Amino acid sequence: MPSAAEMLGWIETVVGQGIRRPGYPADAWTERWLAERLSDFGLEVSLEPVEVRRWQPGAGLLRLDDGTSWPGLPLPFTAPSGSLRGRIARLADARPGDIAVDELTFTELPQSFVKTLATSAYDPEGSFGTLVQTLPFGPRMMEVVEPALAAGAAGFVGALTGLPWDTRDYYVPYDAIERPIPGLWLSGTDARRLLDRLPCEGELIAESAIDTVTTHNVVATLPGGSPHTVIVASHHDAPWASAVEDASGLALVLATARHWARVPAEERPHNLTFLLTSGHMAHAAGTRAFIDRHRAELTDVVLQLHLEHAALRCEAVDGRLVPTTDPEVRWWFTTRAPQLEQLVAATLEAEDLRRSFVLPPDVFSPMPPTDGAFFHPEGVPLVHFLSAPMYLFDSADTIDKVDVAGLEPLARAAVRIVAGTAGWTPDELRASSAASTPGA
Repeated sequence: MPSAAEMLGWIETVVGQGIRRPGYPADAWTERWLAERLSDFGLEVSLEPVEVRRWQPGAGLLRLDDGTSWPGLPLPFTAPSGSLRGRIARLADARPGDIAVDELTFTELPQSFVKTLATSAYDPEGSFGTLVQTLPFGPRMMEVVEPALAAGAAGFVGALTGLPWDTRDYYVPYDAIERPIPGLWLSGTDARRLLDRLPCEGELIAESAIDTVTTHNVVATLPGGSPHTVIVASHHDAPWASAVEDASGLALVLATARHWARVPAEERPHNLTFLLTSGHMAHAAGTRAFIDRHRAELTDVVLQLHLEHAALRCEAVDGRLVPTTDPEVRWWFTTRAPQLEQLVAATLEAEDLRRSFVLPPDVFSPMPPTDGAFFHPEGVPLVHFLSAPMYLFDSADTIDKVDVAGLEPLARAAVRIVAGTAGWTPDELRASSAASTPGA
């Protein structure tokens, strides 16, 4: 297994290319680099085209008629404004045609509640009784603009006053749905100064450009000892240069691929596909494209294992994020098949992956909140590893936030889970899942 230092080197290499949004030069570079690494390991590699909507921001500014102005980040996939002048008011007081200002506060999730939803947990410290996790979303998730649209607003200003640190670099929404009004994120500090002046007159500038470009899924294969397949995946694009989201997932997939490349084909439990998708930040475009292209092959998939976000938990100190030595809460979304749930639970204990929950895939929503979510409605058995640190969509996702101590045990866990499927068939797992799913 590659060492943590080697995996961290891979992460640093990817992060060093700059912002990896879908269709950006750094993401295209990462596609080629991943293909070269996997080929060097001895895998058969192909690049499968994926069309994505590429969003690129320009100027972002809110200027009041009294001369005060603040810079901001244009909201992804909102309309470019040119120069939108008008009345600026809090959302609750907004009239049709106004520029509506809405404050955002991230959701606080008590882990004692999540524990009631989990099929099992590995928490040897007993932290879940008191730990509260700050999620990287508010209660409306990506629907941040919709209340302003419902109010008839002509523009939107997102006031990031409820975040534990000061930032304007919040890359949400990323569902590639184009909203018809311009929007701007303001930092909490600037937004509080604005709120004290409302209502007032001013100008919103939120420039951006949207086009369609061709990106690629990186698909690498190894033959194995059964006619069935295990898919191990993550995504290569990101909202920023993003170390955790998801350069860390890339490192875990590369480590897993290199391990199995050094195992004789007859000792691999199944055929293995390593999938690194494009367009996660454009509504999981790469995962959807892979499924559309390979749907006929999915009935032979024993397991789809997704690896995302080896993250450290952070605390806010004086308006900035400070990493702790603890991992962020680890979610393992696992198909409700007893043998699979038992394999994952045993793996977490064997690798001492503390602060872990084994959760049903649909525990929070109809699909798991992962890049691989669209495998779930296809009926593919899955294990999806994900953590959701509060900085996930922010430029604060830097190298110091990576859970370096967790890289090796997470990679070993991936190998254990793949190895544990030896002798299993897709039909057996699907039947076991159907029998175990409540209401089935």
